[in-house]
Parts: sequence; C-alpha cells; structure tokens
Amino acid sequence: MFTASTPDWTPAETVARLAAAGADGVEWRVTDQVDDGTVGFWAGNRATWPLTGLEERLPEMARLVRDAGLACSAIGGYARCYQHEDVDRLLAATAALGAERVRVMVPALNGSSYPALFEEARKDYAWVAERAAHHGVKALVELHHQTICASASAALRLLDGLDPAHVGVIHDAGNLLIEGQEEYRSAFAMLGPYLAHVHVKNVAWRQTGRREDGSAVWSAEWAPLRDGLADLGEYFGALREHGYDGWVTLEDFSTALPLEERTRDNLAYVRALAG
Repeated sequence: MFTASTPDWTPAETVARLAAAGADGVEWRVTDQVDDGTVGFWAGNRATWPLTGLEERLPEMARLVRDAGLACSAIGGYARCYQHEDVDRLLAATAALGAERVRVMVPALNGSSYPALFEEARKDYAWVAERAAHHGVKALVELHHQTICASASAALRLLDGLDPAHVGVIHDAGNLLIEGQEEYRSAFAMLGPYLAHVHVKNVAWRQTGRREDGSAVWSAEWAPLRDGLADLGEYFGALREHGYDGWVTLEDFSTALPLEERTRDNLAYVRALAG
C-alpha cells in the first residue's frame, strides 16, 4: 500500500493496520506537504514523511516497518529528475532503508515545448541513472497523466539506452485510463526489463455537464477497484503472462468505503486476482 492512500493514519497506525489486513509491504510517501489543518490524500496526509529532515527519520521509518513484519516496497518520492540535490537524498535514503526502489518524477506538462522538456529530462535521467548506480538502487519513472511520460512508449523513449538495473518504470493501470493507455501485453513487452514496479488503482469517466455547443463534458474520477474501467483480472493475467513477479502496490483514492474497510477489501480482491 502506498501511504498517499492512507491519509487518516499515522505511520505507526499504517504499518499495524496493513500487517493486520495481510499486506506484505508499505510504500512510504515522502514529500514536504501543505498542512492546512485538514486531512487528505495530498495535503495533511498523516502517513507522509517530510523530505525536510528525512535523514534523521530513517531509523524510525525502518523500525516501524521491521516491527510490523513488513517490507518497504519502495519510496514514493515527489522530487523531479531535474531537482538533483533532492533526488540524490532520496536515492541515499532508499539505500539506507533497503527499499531498493524510489520514484523520481519527470517534468509535468507546463505549456513549454514538449520536445525541449523531453530532451532535458533525458539528460537528467542519465544523471539519475548514474547516481542510482552509485547508491545501488533503482529510480522509477511513473506513467502519469499530464507529464512527459504518460505512456509506456514515452517512458521507453526516455530511458532507452540506460541501464535497467538502475532505472525502471512504474506501470499504473489507473493513471493510464486518464492518459496514455496502451494494450497491456504490448506495453509490458515493449518495456521489457524496464518494467520494474506496478501501481494499482481504478478510474471511472463520468459525464459532468455540457458545453455551450451541446457536446458532453466528461471527467475522470477515482473509483473503487471493482467499479472502474480497468479490467484488473485481465491486467493481472497479462502480468502473469509477461512473467512479472515484482511488487504490486495499491493506491486507492476513492472514498466510497471507509479507509480500513477498503484497505482490507482491496487487499483480499487483489490477492485473489494475483492468484
């Protein structure tokens, strides 16, 4: 479970409840977040570790995971590949925790020239690969809408020629329903050794209004795993056919069920799908 999706729980509560629900690991969210007095996925998330002062918190992070009988599947970082100082700190922290993998984000689409953004990101990720090798860990590009790597094809272009021992891709079935969807088997085959991690959530598109010309307006909303557009049974079947045997991290941002209930239900559902 990625702790972005467990905002109500402290780190200690998170690992205890994940262990009780039958999880194998936890993926810590690490970022300096906004604290506006509310509790939510992206602000006021109680299961988030701040990047500021991270090094001093590593022993506690490791102890909580160890005492709960879990593993740390990865670090969910928010530093982008051009933020070299923060990236290197996350790589070092990942090595210290024995987590092996850390998300290093790519540039968001910001109205700049896509070719220029992509060219600079290629240079930055070459640097990231070198630093990941230095620390003995792997940096992960997440397929994410509204970034330069919304699809497997784009991520392969970014990483092509870099050592897959130290860079890889997070395939995310939910994000791809918003932008970048490619047939699962083709995408996995395309990524080959770069397929390094999997995130699972789901999305539903709903009609939310009409424009002045009468055409429909559609919006993507996070949905419970069983209720979204992604056929997760097919997804896990394609992962098995490909031979994927790595981590599968849940990050359900729907709120139809209370957090503890949806955590238990999601773990049971995905375990059944994974066989």
